[in-house]
Amino acid sequence: MASGGEASAAWLSPVASLLVVGCSFQLNGASVNDGAPPITHVPAVPAVSATPAVPAAESARSAQRFVVIGDYGASGADEAKIANLARGLKPDFIITTGDNNYPLGEAETIDENVGLYFHDFIAPYRGAFGTGASENRFFPCLGNHDWYTFGAKPYLDFFSLPNNERYYDFVRGPVQLFALDSDPIEPDGTEFTSVQGHWLEQRLLASTVPWRVVYFHHSPYSSGPHGPTLGMRWPFQEWGATLVYSGHDHTYERFAVDGFPYIVNGAGGSELYEFTDPAPGSVVRVGDVHGLVLVTVTETELVSRFLDARGVELDALRLTR
Repeated sequence: MASGGEASAAWLSPVASLLVVGCSFQLNGASVNDGAPPITHVPAVPAVSATPAVPAAESARSAQRFVVIGDYGASGADEAKIANLARGLKPDFIITTGDNNYPLGEAETIDENVGLYFHDFIAPYRGAFGTGASENRFFPCLGNHDWYTFGAKPYLDFFSLPNNERYYDFVRGPVQLFALDSDPIEPDGTEFTSVQGHWLEQRLLASTVPWRVVYFHHSPYSSGPHGPTLGMRWPFQEWGATLVYSGHDHTYERFAVDGFPYIVNGAGGSELYEFTDPAPGSVVRVGDVHGLVLVTVTETELVSRFLDARGVELDALRLTR
């Protein structure tokens, strides 16, 4: 990791093994760099007896806990389960990996797709489902469905975000978060040499906090049907990023690419996808369950956990400094 020391990674699990219908596999605490074959969670909910995850105990006063939700804005029972789980975890804030407003990103649907479930995190909130938050704690990024209405105007009108609202950064305690717009329509470009790319490089290199999380919609690496978006393989690690979250494929998948973690998290409420053949670097794949990621950050540790809609932990990555 550039500027500020290196992070080490370990793979965590709440149970020794899981038995899945038609398939069994071991969760053995292996390092993401141990060369073990990828672990696949086949379509089916695991038949396990596990305690739903609860917010981790945090000793550092600056500790932050946030939720990552992707491809969620489809208004219905599946989104409601994820929203209820997120609320119950009592995060400091929520980020999204895009596709906040299906199907066409329209003004007529955004309050029902987003405000109905997350108004108590949004400020200012001007919708029909509550009074909103006293300060904004909801930080989305744009997905392709959000751009289907010209200029992504309903999204830009609904949210109040930093910078130009399409890409921005903010700091919370020991973590700085960088939201990008990975859609080809983005006026400032999506190549790492673009205006947006130069902005990220400068902001990452200038960061002084221990952890730097980048998130956007189109996945640089994925074994889902959309596959990888090669144009988003920016030099994140070289610029000083810690971890990259993305969505687009409606799955959960974790990659280790040259020791750097990429996580696809698009299982937030829309119809789920099936995996294709495992892509190089894929470490963990979870299909056919909706879920979210819970991240706990202190000055010396970042833990990223994938929880299914019941709150059962199915994958975890721990980074330490």
